[in-house]
Amino acid sequence: MLAILVIVGLVAGLIVGAGAALLVRQRSAGISLQQAEEQASRILAEAERRQKELLLEAKEETLQLRNTLENEIRERRAEVKRIEQRLAQKEESLDRKTENLEKREAALREREKEIERLRAEAEDLRQQQLREIERIANLSVEEAREQLLAAVDVEIREEAGRRVREMEKEVEATAAVRARKILAAAIQRYTSEVTAETTVSVVPIPNEEMKGRIIGREGRNIRAIEAATGVDLIIDDTPDAVTVSCFDPVRREIARVALTNLVQDGRIHPTRIEEAVNKARREVETAMMEAAEAAAVEAGVLNLHPEVLKVFGRLRYRTSYGQNVMRHSIETAHIAAMIAREIGADVDVARAGGFLHDLGKAVDHEVEGTHARIGAEIARRYKVKEAIAHTIEAHHEEVEPRTVEAIIVMMADAVSGGRPGARRESLENYIKRLETLENIAKSYKGVESAFAIQAGREVRIIVKPEQIDDLEAMRLARDVSKQIEETMDYPGQIKVTVVRETRATEYAR
Repeated sequence: MLAILVIVGLVAGLIVGAGAALLVRQRSAGISLQQAEEQASRILAEAERRQKELLLEAKEETLQLRNTLENEIRERRAEVKRIEQRLAQKEESLDRKTENLEKREAALREREKEIERLRAEAEDLRQQQLREIERIANLSVEEAREQLLAAVDVEIREEAGRRVREMEKEVEATAAVRARKILAAAIQRYTSEVTAETTVSVVPIPNEEMKGRIIGREGRNIRAIEAATGVDLIIDDTPDAVTVSCFDPVRREIARVALTNLVQDGRIHPTRIEEAVNKARREVETAMMEAAEAAAVEAGVLNLHPEVLKVFGRLRYRTSYGQNVMRHSIETAHIAAMIAREIGADVDVARAGGFLHDLGKAVDHEVEGTHARIGAEIARRYKVKEAIAHTIEAHHEEVEPRTVEAIIVMMADAVSGGRPGARRESLENYIKRLETLENIAKSYKGVESAFAIQAGREVRIIVKPEQIDDLEAMRLARDVSKQIEETMDYPGQIKVTVVRETRATEYAR
């Protein structure tokens, strides 16, 4: 409002000033005083009229502002009133909740007092019962406890003695089985003479005179070769051939290569023998490394540590029951990968586990322990994934398998080693062995059917439940396994499983 009045005053001042300036200009121009007064009157009248219009406009604007402010004040008051109402409701609700809590606390206090009273009464009753028991038994609590402990001690000692006797009987019954298992595992580890070609190598020579040069004066050359390579040289009446014999396939191969080079060179003496053996050792190591790399590519297992491949390369010359272990490892890797892909397991872990599962066989005759544990230790040493190392150590169930991939590798190993033709055993003998296993099982009373599975490594016997009870089933399994041990020759071990099943069938009509 004050700003509008200031504006009106400024406008009026401007009009008066303009009129005065006009009067001065007219006077200087010689205009008459009367005309100037008339003109000034008109200007003043116009200024008054304009001033009234501005005042009216200012009043209207002031009225509008007042109405707007009054509306805002009414709305604010209404909002404040609503807030006060909500606060009052909340306060009332809090009062009710506080009152309820106080009631509950009072009830809880009463319940606690009741519980304490009942507890005291129970304790009194317990003490009364103890006193009554002591009066009836004529024993104190300590004396009763001592008698009870003495009775329990006697019972435990009797039970322990019975258990010990049962365990001794069990050990006596299974000692022969375990001994055969240990012997079979030891023979398999050492790669004993399975067939002639797995333990000997033949080196051709150009003529019979070369045999004398290999033997040397007073046998010094042959002794130098055997000392440098750790093999046995067999020089007999076989024409144009020298036999290299050794159960370590790597040493045998080094000796074969070195002797072949010496025969070709013709210079055979101790110094030359040492040089030829060192050169042959380097050539064989290079060949093993190349074979391991090629096997890894063929199996689809990449990015292995060079030291792991170096150890794996020794399996090129390693056989197990006539089956080359490197080829067996490649085959196991492929089978494991296919099984893993079918069931949705980790294909890479299964493939690598199958490829490396027999890694320990390369050094199991040099390091203490089973080849599964040795292989897992080598894998962990060179940062192979823990999941892969676990499949290696668990593939013969020396460690309980914790993953699906470990079980897959066990299956793939059994399939590769147990399939017909994989190892040095004719198909006819293989089928005959399976038939013999089934016939032995079927010869017992109460057997409904028998099946030789897993390439003859397990026999499943289905019995008639009305004729064979649980105890008799255990006895049947023991008798069948004993007869198999006494009447058959086989590598490894054969698992005998007796299945007793009771079925009840009815029809709803």
